[in-house]
Amino acid sequence: MTSQEQAKAAPAAQDLSARFEHEFGSAPDGVWQAPGRVNLIGEHTDYNEGFVLPFAIDRTARVAVAARPDSTVRLLSTYGDQGVVSTTLDTLQPGTAKGWTKYPLGVMWALRERGVAVPGLDLLLDSNVPLGAGLSSSHAIECAVVTALNDLTGAGLAAEDMVLATQRAENDFVGAPTGIMDQSASLRGAKGHAVFLDCRDQKANLVPFETEPAGLVLLVIDTKVSHSHADGGYASRRASCELGAEVLGVKALRDVGVADLEEAAGLLDEVTFRRVRHVVTENDRVLQTVELLGGAGPSAIGQMLDASHASMRDDFEISCPELDLAVDTSRAHGAIGARMTGGGFGGAAIALTPVDAEQAVRAAVVKAFADARYRAPDIFTVSPAAGAMRVA
Repeated sequence: MTSQEQAKAAPAAQDLSARFEHEFGSAPDGVWQAPGRVNLIGEHTDYNEGFVLPFAIDRTARVAVAARPDSTVRLLSTYGDQGVVSTTLDTLQPGTAKGWTKYPLGVMWALRERGVAVPGLDLLLDSNVPLGAGLSSSHAIECAVVTALNDLTGAGLAAEDMVLATQRAENDFVGAPTGIMDQSASLRGAKGHAVFLDCRDQKANLVPFETEPAGLVLLVIDTKVSHSHADGGYASRRASCELGAEVLGVKALRDVGVADLEEAAGLLDEVTFRRVRHVVTENDRVLQTVELLGGAGPSAIGQMLDASHASMRDDFEISCPELDLAVDTSRAHGAIGARMTGGGFGGAAIALTPVDAEQAVRAAVVKAFADARYRAPDIFTVSPAAGAMRVA
């Protein structure tokens, strides 16, 4: 953590510590934070053992935590009005938690399943990662909690272990069939870099991704169309991918190349083939994007973003009218590339935009949404930031 990052995080951590002491009557043992993420490219490839290229963003979830000598767990957040939620370690079971509490409780459950001696605790959550926008607000919470518990228990878990623990929390406790991309970006991110992740073996390399030297900004356009990874749309896409792999006789769609698609078209039904084609071509786009970033830089990846969105819209069918409008309008008013990001069915789009076109893109998207009678979008810039860490 750089001195600049420490200076930025310290006031918020101190405020959260003071709020914790007011609510629970004693100071926390520490404050930990973990960022949300933007996936630059590589959507629905993670659970197909493929490639992804996300980066941690400069919006975070923070948790102030104190271990307790008993098995009681008390949870409180700075947003909403549900008050303190109390439970016990012995009653942690999948399906028993609701709302935001299922994310920290899921992590506690998953660590206990791994044999980690998780104590009772008091926890206060604060987050400025937009909810339901496809920026992984839930994984930011989980990664902050798993980092805190790893420190407090002395478990000594490596990043790879914490990734798998949070994935189990998502899959088996929350009930969302997600892969490992979001946690990996949040836990392993670095300022000025994207995380090139091989989801088969968790091998990760940092790839330089700095927009400012290239005269660009990365705009996030939150459509305010909320999505949920635990719904049927995400699960059905994953099931289609698993069916495609089974019919094609491969371990995962990672093992299918672009050159294999012609043969696959004759073996799969039309819908399953389109799902497979998206994953196969998206893996290829990730590899091309990494190569471009290592050479010409961010200004060269616009067509990769555009092609990714078209594939998600037409082949994987996870876009929505609001996302399509955000992408098309951004491109028409100066963005060099744009795509929806995240699991789909709502959430956010990203638009890689020249600095001198930023205001035009912002204004055009706001007007387009108003003309279509959609909710006003929230538009902001993000930059690659550091991963999960202790801040107090």
